[in-house]
Amino acid sequence: MMKRILPLSITISSLLLSQTIKRVEYKGLFHLSRDVASEISGIHAGDEFDINKIDESLKKFYKQGYFSDIWVSWTDNNVLIYNFKEKSAISKLQINGYSSDDEQEALFAELGLKKGDLYDKEKIERAKQRLIKRIEAEGYYDTVVEVTVEPKEDSIALTFDVNKGEKIHIRNIYFNGAEKIDRDELEDALVNQAEDILGWLPGRSNGVAHLDQLKYDQFRARDVYMKNGYLDAEVDAPLLRVDNGSYIANISYHIKEGEQYRLNSIDIEGLVDNIDKEELLDELHLIKGKIFNVEKLRRDLRLIRERVANLGYAYAKIIPNFRQDKVNRTVDITFSVEPGDKVYINDVIISGNYSTKDSVIRRDIYLTPGDLFNLTDLKDSINALKRRGYFEKVDIEQQRVDNNRINLIVKVKETATGSIQIGGGYGSYQHFMVNASISDRNIFGSGINSSLSLDLSKVSSNYSFSINNPRVFDSEYSLGMSIYKNKYDFPTYQHDTFGFGTNVGKQLSRNLHGFIGYSYSKNKIDTNDTTDSLISSVFSSEDLSYAKSTFTVGLTYDNTDDYFVPRRGIILGGSLGYSGVGGDEKFLEYQARFGAYYGVEDIIDYDLIFRYKVRANMLQDEGHISGPEKLFLGGVSTVRGYQPYTIAPSTYSKNENGDITRRINGGKKSLVNTVEASIPLSKAAKMRLTFFADYGMIGEESFTEIKRAGYGASIEWYSPIGPINLIFGRAKNAGLLERTSSFEFTMGRKF
Repeated sequence: MMKRILPLSITISSLLLSQTIKRVEYKGLFHLSRDVASEISGIHAGDEFDINKIDESLKKFYKQGYFSDIWVSWTDNNVLIYNFKEKSAISKLQINGYSSDDEQEALFAELGLKKGDLYDKEKIERAKQRLIKRIEAEGYYDTVVEVTVEPKEDSIALTFDVNKGEKIHIRNIYFNGAEKIDRDELEDALVNQAEDILGWLPGRSNGVAHLDQLKYDQFRARDVYMKNGYLDAEVDAPLLRVDNGSYIANISYHIKEGEQYRLNSIDIEGLVDNIDKEELLDELHLIKGKIFNVEKLRRDLRLIRERVANLGYAYAKIIPNFRQDKVNRTVDITFSVEPGDKVYINDVIISGNYSTKDSVIRRDIYLTPGDLFNLTDLKDSINALKRRGYFEKVDIEQQRVDNNRINLIVKVKETATGSIQIGGGYGSYQHFMVNASISDRNIFGSGINSSLSLDLSKVSSNYSFSINNPRVFDSEYSLGMSIYKNKYDFPTYQHDTFGFGTNVGKQLSRNLHGFIGYSYSKNKIDTNDTTDSLISSVFSSEDLSYAKSTFTVGLTYDNTDDYFVPRRGIILGGSLGYSGVGGDEKFLEYQARFGAYYGVEDIIDYDLIFRYKVRANMLQDEGHISGPEKLFLGGVSTVRGYQPYTIAPSTYSKNENGDITRRINGGKKSLVNTVEASIPLSKAAKMRLTFFADYGMIGEESFTEIKRAGYGASIEWYSPIGPINLIFGRAKNAGLLERTSSFEFTMGRKF
C-alpha cells in the first residue's frame, strides 16, 4: 500500500513518527541525475522520517526551476518516493507582426528565450514586457503583444503576436523658462525632437517619439546648461501630451536657468608620487577665468584617472569637489584623488575564441601576469585586437581577486575571416564578369592570412596568390609573398603582367611597423587593338616589353580602433621604392598616405563617423620610366566617378576628319584628398551609408597640372561573405574624352 503525502500535517507526522526510511526513489527526472537529486534533498536511506525535512527538500527542488509539480509517496515497506512532473520544453518560437524570420533567433536571445528552455510563465511574461519596451523604443504607441501557448506531444510552441500600434510624431517642443540658452541648442541635445522639414533625409529629425528615452532627455537638456556654466539650472521631467486620434504629440519642459559661473581656481589633492602636479594642471581642459563646462570636467576626470591608473592604481577614484561663490558667480574645483592600493595582473584569461589560438591573442595584449596594472596598456590591447580583423567584438574585463591583484578576462567574439566566393556581374565596359576567391585572414586560428583569386571578364583576366604571416613564431617579425598574373584591356592599350613579390617586416613599436620588400614583374604591352580610336597612349618601343625589379622600404603607423570600420585613430605610412637593380626600369617612387578617423557618437549620441584620407605619389626618373608605370587617377582607390586610369596628363590633336584625339602620357606626381561621412543604414545587416567627396591632382612637372573632383555615396556592407562596397559616384568636372563611371563595387577591402 502507498500513501501520497499531500499537505504535511501533524496527524501524518505522528503516524510516521520514528519510522526509518529504507530506500529513497526519484521518479520522472530528466534534467537532474539521481545523485544530484539526492544531494539536493539531503535525505538518505537509514534516516529517520522527518516531515519538516521533507518539506524543506520539496522547496529546494522547486527552486531548481525544472518542475511544474512534485509530490512525495510513502510505501508500506518504508520506501520514500519523490515524484516529479517536469516543465515542458519550448520547441518552437515565433513572432508575428515584427521582425523578419532570419532576425528572430537573435531577437529572442535578446528577450532571454531560446529553443530548449523550459516553459515558465514568469519568464515568458518578462520576455513579453521586454518586447513591448523594445517596440515602444522605436516610437510605437499602445503596443499590444499576445502570447499563444500551443501544447505539442512532449513540448510546447510559443507564438508572440504583435500589434505595434501607431507611431507618435512630435510636432512641437516647448522650453518654458529658457531665455539664456538657444532653444535649438537644447533640442539638438535631445533624442526626442520635433519633426523637421524633409525629416526623412539623413541628419534630419523625423519627429518619431522614442518613449524609452524621454526620461533621459530631461538630463540631456540640463547637461546643455552645465556645458554653458549654469550650475544651478533645473529642468523638470518632460510633459508629453498625445492626441489619441492623430498620435501627434507636444512636449513641454519647465526650466529654471539660474546664473552662469566661471572657473575661479582648480587644484588636485592626493596625487601619487611620479606625477608632476603642475604639468598635469597645464594639461587639463578646464581653464581659470573661462566659463565652466561639465564636458571638459569629464575629460579632465578621465585624464587624471588614466595618469594615476597607469602607475598601477587600477581602482583609483577621482572625486571633483565644488565650492560655489554665488555672489561673484565663480566656482572653485578641487579634484580629490583616492588611489587605493597598487594592483598587479594575476592572470590573463582568454574566452570566446573557438578557432583563434590563445597565443595569437596574447601577443596583442600588452599586460601579462605579474605586470603592474596600466590603463593605457589595457586600452591599447583592445584596439590592437580589433585592428587584426579577426573579431567582431573585443572586451577586456577587470576581475578583482583581492586588493592587490586582478584577473584580465579577455572576451572576444570571432567574425568570419575565411570565405569562398563565387560571383559574377555585368558592366557597360567589362561586360560579363566572373570572380572567385578563397581567402582567410586567420588560417586555422594562426593569424596567417592568405588568398587565392581569379577575375575574368571581357577586358581582364587576373590570377593571384598571396600569403602573409604578421608574427612569425609569435616574434616581432612578419613575412609575406605573392605571385600574380594579370591581363587588362585599358581604354588605350592592353597590359599583360606576370610577377611575384616578397617582404620582411618588423614591429618597431606598439603601433609602428617597418618593412623591406622586393618585387619582380615581366610586362608586355599591346597597343594595336584599343577600345576607343579617339583615345590612345604614347608608348615608346621600349615600353612594349620590359621587366621591372624593385626594392622597397617603408613604415606604417596605425593606432585605429577597428579593422574594417575604425572610429578613432590615424593611419600614416610612407615608402620609398627603387626600380633599377636588374630589369629595364630605372626610377625612384615615393609614396605617402594619411587617414584620420573620428566618430562623434559620444558627443551627439549618433553613430556618425568622419574620415579624411590623403594619398601622394611621386616618380623620379633615374634613366627610364615605361608608360604603364606612370601615374594615373580614376576609380575606387583614387577619384570616384571616373573610370580607372583615365585621368592623366594628355596631348590633344585633330585628325583629318576634324575629330579630336587624345593621347594619354601619364603623370609623375599625384595627390588625392578624400573626405567622408559615414552613418548606419542597418545595424542588423551591418550596413552603413557613406557620403564622399574626392579631389585629385596629377601632373608631369607639378601636382596641379590637372585637377579633378568626384562625389557621391556608397553602401558599405559587412556581409557574411566579407566586406562589400557599392559605390555610386559622379564626376564633377570631367575633361575632354575622360571616361566617367556612375557605379563600381569592391569586395574584401577595408572601408
